[in-house]
Amino acid sequence: MLAIGEFSRLTHLSVRTLRRYHDADLLVPATVDPASGYRYYSVDQIPTAQVIHRLRELDVPLPDVRRIVSSADPGARAGLVADHLHRLESELDRTRAAVASLRRLLAPEPAPVDVELRAVPATEVAAVEADVAHDEVLGWYAGAMAELDAVVVDPIGAPGGVYDNALFEEGRGHVLVHVPTKDAPRVGRVHPVVLPAVELAVATHVGSHDDIEVTYGEVGTWVVTNALAVAGPIRETYLVGPRNTADASAWRTEIGWPVFRVAGG
Repeated sequence: MLAIGEFSRLTHLSVRTLRRYHDADLLVPATVDPASGYRYYSVDQIPTAQVIHRLRELDVPLPDVRRIVSSADPGARAGLVADHLHRLESELDRTRAAVASLRRLLAPEPAPVDVELRAVPATEVAAVEADVAHDEVLGWYAGAMAELDAVVVDPIGAPGGVYDNALFEEGRGHVLVHVPTKDAPRVGRVHPVVLPAVELAVATHVGSHDDIEVTYGEVGTWVVTNALAVAGPIRETYLVGPRNTADASAWRTEIGWPVFRVAGG
């Protein structure tokens, strides 16, 4: 048997931590002296303590650690660990995206955004549309584009999306994704739509969509600076995207901000 101090040195878990794990029924000593209250551990508990140590280094919540170490099913244990690792990877991706966005925002001399005014004629498209919550847009978009890809056999341009202002202002709004085509089919959620003619202030966002709001801000600043007023939903055109290549640095997304010139501007 090992006294708690010895067990602490062998496992690199502090005495305080071992006491806390005991109180939480996570790592219960092999025996506790009823007179002194001293805790004693067996050498067989060292591997369990090491597993707990590693899991906590990965910020696995205590309830999940308890389920992992108490489960006799290797598959269940592996599944719990895999789920947490996936969450860590997602958080790491978000952190990297935030860092890249901050670097771009804090650059001492950011490159000026290249904006052009473009008159877009009315366009016939095959579309899928719905009211969507802002944090559900990516998943909804993937499903909608999969439907479009399955039924539109003769696209005549790059896919795109039309995003209602309420999506950004209120967290939920109308979203329409589309593929330009003639004789758009009616299959499932896919149906023909004619997008109205519009004048757009257009800029191209280069790279991953993680910091696309920075380009949005640059386009909006250009719009205000050039005495143009917003009128209508934002349009995006996906010239190159995840459907074309996994290399995010090659992605190109046009952001089209509907505008009209202010009288006298």
